[in-house]
Amino acid sequence: MLILVAILLVVMFFMSSRTRKQQREAAEFRNNLVVGTKVMTASGMIGTVIDVDDSTDQVTIESFPGSPTTWLRAAISKKIDEPVADDADFGDAADESDVTAQGETASTISPDANVPDDISDLDSAQREYQEQKRRDSDADGK
Repeated sequence: MLILVAILLVVMFFMSSRTRKQQREAAEFRNNLVVGTKVMTASGMIGTVIDVDDSTDQVTIESFPGSPTTWLRAAISKKIDEPVADDADFGDAADESDVTAQGETASTISPDANVPDDISDLDSAQREYQEQKRRDSDADGK
């Protein structure tokens, strides 16, 4: 019993120390916010920091040019990193242009596929499918 309690205390200690470390890193990030950093708020709004007011502990974020919003510093959850373009991405674009240059399409639907023009055709197509399914099952049973 004593061993179980000791193991539980050790596990709790490691869990709380990891949580404290994460909280310390988040607080350090919020305290070192600079203008021009792209961030995300706790509610999911993404924008660029345009002003940091240390006296009121507020940060002004611009998510769309000309629409600044003011947030408490504690509402900023993380920094958003800009995506980096890989060389592989450029290779894919060249492959796609080759396909279109040859006159082919990337569609998997064959040109002679029977695609309904409106939703009313879907009901009759479903009915025909059910009838064919019933006929097939009758033929298999006889």
